Amino acid sequence: MSEQNELGRFLKSRRARIDPGRSGIEAGPRRRVAGLRREEVASLAGISVEYYVRLEQGRAARPSEAVLDALARALQLDGDERRYLEGLARPRPSARSPRPERIRTELVQLLDMMDRVPAMVINHRMDVLAWNQLAAALFFDFAAVPPRERNLARFGFLDADSKERFVDWQDVARATVGTLRLATSHHDDDEVLATLLGELMMKSEQFRTLWAGRDVKQRTHGSKRFRHPVVGELTLRFENFDLPGETGQRLVAFSPEPASPAASALELLAMWTAPSAEQPDRVKSEEA
Repeated sequence: MSEQNELGRFLKSRRARIDPGRSGIEAGPRRRVAGLRREEVASLAGISVEYYVRLEQGRAARPSEAVLDALARALQLDGDERRYLEGLARPRPSARSPRPERIRTELVQLLDMMDRVPAMVINHRMDVLAWNQLAAALFFDFAAVPPRERNLARFGFLDADSKERFVDWQDVARATVGTLRLATSHHDDDEVLATLLGELMMKSEQFRTLWAGRDVKQRTHGSKRFRHPVVGELTLRFENFDLPGETGQRLVAFSPEPASPAASALELLAMWTAPSAEQPDRVKSEEA
C-alpha cells in the first residue's frame, strides 16, 4: 500500500512549505528554492547533510527517536505529522492475517440509548461499523447500502449528495484525506484500506489532488455544519473517543449548542426519524 519512498516524499513536502525566515534563515532575493534546502534542514536538525539526503532517498534504515524528534522540530511538524513520520520511518511488522472487525453488543446498545445526539462507531478506514438512528438521518441510510459502502470517505468523495450535506465540504474533504493519510502509516498491511484508497484515487480528481499534498491530520473534536433536506442548516460539535484496546475504533458523537437553533433542528430531526418496528442491522458483518 505504501507509495515508493513515501518517507522521502513526505520530508520533501514538509520542507517545501516552510518559510525560511521563520526558521531563522535569511532568504535573499535570488533564492529559487521553495521552503528549506536539504542542507538547511540538516543543519536545523543537527545531522549531516549526507545522512539527511539518504533519508530523502530512502537509503537510511530506521532512524533513531532522537533523529525523528530533531527532524520534527526542524520541519515544524505537529503531533499528527510526527506520528506519521514515525510510522513511515519505523513501520511495525505486518500482521499475518487481518483480525475480523467486531463491535461489542454493549456499544450497539449504548448507541441506541443516545437518542438525543447522532453517534456512530468508525474504524481507521472511516468505515461506519455501528450507528444510531439520528446518525443515519444526519448522514445517509447506512442500513440501505452494503457494508463496504458504509464509509464516510466514500460518501464524501463519491456521493454527490455529500456536497449538499456538508456546508464546508472542502474542509471536510481535507480532514478526511488527512485522517486516511495518517492511517496508512500505522496499517501498511491493510488490503481493505489499500482498495479504498485505490478506488478514491481512480474515481475522484479532488481526492487525488488533496492526497498529493501529503497533509496529515486527525481531528478529535471541533464543529461541523450540515445542510439537511428536512431541518435545514445546523452546526454540531463533534467529539471522537478512542475505544480501549488496539482495535482502532472510535466513538464519534455530535451535539448542538444548548438552546441554539441547531438544538431545535436536532429535536425536530429526532421526531421526524420514527423508529422502525424492526431494528436495522447496525453492525458490520465479519464476512464483509
